Order: sequence, then structure tokens, then C-alpha cells
Amino acid sequence: MPSFDRLRYRRDDANVFLFAFDLIELDGGDLRREPLEVRKATLASVLAKASPGLRLNKHIIEPDGAIVFAHACRLGLEGIVSKRKDSRYRSGRSPDWLKSKNPECEAVRREAEEDWGR
Repeated sequence: MPSFDRLRYRRDDANVFLFAFDLIELDGGDLRREPLEVRKATLASVLAKASPGLRLNKHIIEPDGAIVFAHACRLGLEGIVSKRKDSRYRSGRSPDWLKSKNPECEAVRREAEEDWGR
């Protein structure tokens, strides 16, 4: 389970990992115009040479996404993000990226309450 406090205070360093899921720049080159599948392949090649604490967050192909979302909810995680494999990187919201939120997650409920208060 992710723990931002453990990461912040570097507790259990041997058990802390960064799961990288996208790469938008490499050696000064802008990769945002490349499709996600190209960016992820480039990221995989970079991480193959990286320290063991850096790991690739691999693709999950549908229909497994629904299963992953159900597991994320059971674990109490905030949810999952689904991206089209041919999508280019864009800041902000995009119809090519879908965020599925776990309504039972405390952080998601708190975010919804804050939105209602606006």
C-alpha cells in the first residue's frame, strides 16, 4: 500500500519504490507529441538501466481494467487512470484519459465534499 508519510520520511527505504508511468522529456527532448505507447517504450528502456527502486508501471489491457479498478477499490485506493495508448500528452483534462475514482476512498469523499462547498 502506498504511504506518502513513509516516503516523505524515508522510512523502510528498501521497501520504497517509484513506479513511473509516463515520460514527457528525455535528455532535453520533448516527448509530449509521441503516442503513449512510444513514451512508455522509451521509459521502459530508460528504467532497464536504472536502480532497482525505479519501476515501470506496465500497461493493463482491457478488459482487465475493470478487474484492476475493483481491486483498487477493495484496497482502499483512490482509483485508476485509463489512457488511450495512442494519446499524446496534454496538460489538464483530456477525453483520451479517464480517471475512475473509488467513491469509498476517504480522499475521494473529502475532494467531493470540497467541490460541493464551492
